This record gives sequence, structure tokens and C-alpha cells, in this order.
Amino acid sequence: MYSIGIALYAFVARLIAPFHKKARLMTRGQKQTFDILRQKIEPGASYIWFHAASLGEFEQGRPLMERIRKEHPEYKILLTFFSPSGYEVRKNYEGADIICYLPFDFFRNATRFLELAKPSIAIFIKYEFWMNYLDGLKKREIPTYIISAIFRPNQIFFRWYGKNYRNVLRDFNWFFVQDRNSLEILKKYDIHNVTISGDTRFDRVNEIYLQRKALPLVEQFLQAGKENEKHALIAGSSWGKDEEMLIPYFNEHPEIKLIIAPHEIHESHISEIISRLKRPCVRYSQATEGEIARADCLIIDCFGLLSSIYRYGIIAYIGGGFGVGIHNTLEAAVYGIPVVFGPNYKRFKEARDLIQCGGAFSVQDEEAFNSRMNELLTYPEVLELSGKQAGNYVNQSIGATDIILTEIDPLLRTSLNT
Repeated sequence: MYSIGIALYAFVARLIAPFHKKARLMTRGQKQTFDILRQKIEPGASYIWFHAASLGEFEQGRPLMERIRKEHPEYKILLTFFSPSGYEVRKNYEGADIICYLPFDFFRNATRFLELAKPSIAIFIKYEFWMNYLDGLKKREIPTYIISAIFRPNQIFFRWYGKNYRNVLRDFNWFFVQDRNSLEILKKYDIHNVTISGDTRFDRVNEIYLQRKALPLVEQFLQAGKENEKHALIAGSSWGKDEEMLIPYFNEHPEIKLIIAPHEIHESHISEIISRLKRPCVRYSQATEGEIARADCLIIDCFGLLSSIYRYGIIAYIGGGFGVGIHNTLEAAVYGIPVVFGPNYKRFKEARDLIQCGGAFSVQDEEAFNSRMNELLTYPEVLELSGKQAGNYVNQSIGATDIILTEIDPLLRTSLNT
């Protein structure tokens, strides 16, 4: 059944590739993988293979990758992605020696990949469970880990029909999981090689926080409203449904400024945002000193700035909660500001935790959003306490990378000699 599913997935990807950009990038990139490995793998070198499904998982694994590179320069790093949204953004990442796509999980692909790469250690990030690759690693006695993993009872491994697929979990030498619930689920199925390490994403957002950039244009934008005591709402990774709620509120509340970084920055979406605004706005890429001074809304129409922009807000709204799921809440929470998002957040442990500690709020509709915003803006003590709780939650959750590295460091020190 698993092999049939993979074959069907591959067939559909190839079928739609001429018409679908991501499918085209994936299928084209996978064809290049074996050539990349043949050309770039250095004979005799020891590689640690990191695999990330996409960009989010890459950021999750990045703190460990960079610590290993710093503390164990005797190893080289092989980094693979399954999704184009990860590979295309990070294909030039300088923290890895080789970066490529991971081909579809057919037995012949897994065998060929492992024979070419010959990894000394394999580290999968969060959710990746490719049966043929994992079976191949175990057969070759290559130590294999998964980090920042999280398990739920409704996953396929733990369903009545999931016994065969559950066996893939026994291919891992060790699990580093985010929470006790994951440990208890694995223990129920007699899997005991588990450590609760927490989530390495907290380490990553803390690194980003420490490396935050000053953005003079954003500072000029906010400075122009200081005489009227205007404060900034930061809307990060917003989608149309989010903007239908955010923008009317902003239009009716002159006491706030809005910095909006839409998830999609193509021209038609930016034009749609501008058409909804009833107050002066300016695009970041086109801003001049004069326009910045007159604007009440700053539209971020370029990538790479959002994680630094959150430092300038008093409230963050995180988009995606009216679609498949919210985007990164931790990048905002690390700055000690309240976080607001839509209703589709339950798959995200950090969002649930933030709500529980009072650092975040979920809104079901425009009326709930307006009510929550009014409360935060009317009562400074509520705003301050919520922000403090958000910041404390992130700060208290830092350290997963240290736990993982402490556990695997003995292996890293001995692996080259075995």
C-alpha cells in the first residue's frame, strides 16, 4: 500500500509538472540529485545527512546543523529537501556542503542515494518518515535520529490499520520529541528510545532575535506617528481572509499604524490590499522619506524582513489561521508582544501553549478580532501582561539544541573511528 501511494504521488507530480510550478521544480530537481551526489561527495569524507521536508523544518534543524558544523568541523553536511519551498529558498545556504532534493521514496532511489552519499549519521527533522530510506539506513547500521518530533494519537502509525507503517519507527536509533505526550504515545507502543528535548525552533527564533536588524525605513515610518502616540500592529504572513478583517479595523482606528507583510507579494495581491485601504499607505520597496512620513500603513513587498519587523510592534497578528494553518507565531512572541491569529491553530503546540499562558489569542471572525483588539489597545495592563507571558514562554523553552547535542556528541566523537 505504501509503495502504491508513493508511485501515485510521483505519477501525479510528473503529470501536472508542465502546468504546476512546484511540481515542475520538484521533478526536475529530483532528476539532478544523483548527478549532484556523484560530483560533490568527497571520497573518504564523513557526512552527516540532515533531511527537512520544507523551509519550516529546515529552520527547525538549523540550530543543530550549525552547532555541529562549528563544534565538529571534521564532518561535512549533506542537506536534502523534499519540497521546492524549502530547496529553492535555501539551495545556496552556506551552512551545508551539499544541498539537493530527496528523490521519491522508491526502493531503487533509496538504495542509490545511500550508496552514493554513504552518510555516517542521518538526522530527520520533525515529520519525515520515508520507509525505504529509513529501512536502508537501518540495514546499513547508520545511526538515525529524528529531532523536534511530535506525535499525536490520530497519526497513521497508531491507527488500527497502521501496524506495518508503525514498524518504520523502529528504524530510528533515537527520538528527540517536543513533549511528554509524544513520549507517552511512543511508550504505549513499546518504543522507549526517546528523550524529551523540546523544540529546536525556540533556539532558532532566539538566534534571529539576537541577530535582529535595525530597519531605518520602518523606524522613520513609526517616528512620524510618535507625536500622536500611534503604535504599530504588525500583520505577518497575512492572506486575503486575514486582510478582510485587519484592514477595516485599521481604517477605523487612527490611533494605530499598520505594517503588513502579506504571505504572497505578487502584484495583484498588493494591489488588492491597497484598494482596501482608506488611509495613506506606502510600499516598502518604493518608499521615500516624504512618503514614509505621510503614511499610516507600510506594506512589506519583499522577503526576509518580517522576523526583524516584529520588534517594532505592540501587537502581532499572524496570518494563515483562516486557511490550512497559522504561520510562525514564535518569531513575534520572542519580542514579548501579544500574538493574535485565526481559528486553525490546533495542530501547532506552540500556539496552544501561548493561548494557555495568556500570550496569544485566537479569533473566530471579524467581531471577535475587533473585540480583542479593543481590549488590548484600551487596557495597557492587559497588553503588557500578555506580551510578557508570550516572551517568557519563548525564553523558558530555549535549549533543545543543547539537549540533543549532549546526547549525540559521544557518537559524533567516535563515529569517525568506527
